[in-house]
Amino acid sequence: MSRDDSTHLHEHTTTTAADRLDAAAVALLPTGAIEQHGPALPLGTDYLAARAVADAVDRSDVVVLPPIPVGVSAHHRQFHGTLAVSPETFADYVAETVESLAGHGVRKAVVVNGHGGNDDALHRAARRLRRAETAFAVPWNWWSNLADLTEDLFGTDGIGHADEVETSMVYAVAEELVREGALADAEDRGADAWGVDVAGASLPYDTADFTDSGAVGRPTRASVEAGERLFEAATDELETLVEWLADRPFESLLPPEHR
Repeated sequence: MSRDDSTHLHEHTTTTAADRLDAAAVALLPTGAIEQHGPALPLGTDYLAARAVADAVDRSDVVVLPPIPVGVSAHHRQFHGTLAVSPETFADYVAETVESLAGHGVRKAVVVNGHGGNDDALHRAARRLRRAETAFAVPWNWWSNLADLTEDLFGTDGIGHADEVETSMVYAVAEELVREGALADAEDRGADAWGVDVAGASLPYDTADFTDSGAVGRPTRASVEAGERLFEAATDELETLVEWLADRPFESLLPPEHR
């Protein structure tokens, strides 16, 4: 593939971008976080996973935007290296990025997200864009439809933090960044579950309240093979979503009339 045929917007010139944007039915916007993932995984775990899954979608009707790496991560603030913005700033940044893209004619997007802390802000941004009839953006977490697979791989139907699921995913997308010698320490000083639940109330506000290492889960159970299966499944799910979105006229995705 020549650079002029690249799916990545940042690789184009303003001249070659015109053809890519004209052909694009759907944009992919990776979002993540730069935050602690314990002593074994890189600060960019969420950003790296989202970017890799978005990059794996190879369609002539897709344009991939540069990732937004810093997200809503104040709850990890006590751990070195964590960066964070407010939910309001993050929602505005995402919405205005998609809005600027809509000005070039691409009005459908999937926000390929790697950080659960971004969820609320992403949905606020998506509702705002749809309400204004500017764009239709779909927030999508790479793990959101993989419960059956994680149950098969690890006996768990969810994702923790710097756990076996995320560690396996980093094995798949940036294996050299996994500090294998620190996995046991991450698990030993970590937590088995997210937060402390009392009568249905999740009491802690910060991750440091309930995990010394920053990890939640059992990262020593991770493997390269599991990561490859997670990455392949996540990519397949994203391609299914992109195809669904590409097939629908933008007007059909706008809010229904008042009733």
